[in-house]
Amino acid sequence: MTAAAGAKLAYQYVVLRCVPRVDREEFVNVGVVVYCQATDFLEVAWQVDRDRLRAFDPRLDLDQVCEALEFVAGVCAGDERAGAAAGKPIGQRFGFLKAPRSTVLQPGPVHGGLTQDPARQLEHLVEKLVG
Repeated sequence: MTAAAGAKLAYQYVVLRCVPRVDREEFVNVGVVVYCQATDFLEVAWQVDRDRLRAFDPRLDLDQVCEALEFVAGVCAGDERAGAAAGKPIGQRFGFLKAPRSTVLQPGPVHGGLTQDPARQLEHLVEKLVG
């Protein structure tokens, strides 16, 4: 959903980071979650550069990283296969996703902004911050 005739909507986002080796404190951005309360928008977009992540740690289970990102997508979509978090109201789902719970896939700090179109903003953020 987009804003009416030039109206700006507040949104929040977190960048999802893959941290192959926590001891080295290095990470690669792999996704972005955007939440816009005004439009009930909560979506994730992600892409995993397998070669880049292997360069950080060849032992990293890249399929597990992708499964974790699919779990995030399920929570965003309210898919019951994503467990109890997916059944919560949309704002609580974003709260769940922005809280750290894994050592390998971690959310960065919450940022905010204004947009007319949360879906296009998500595309822009992924292009700028991930790809």
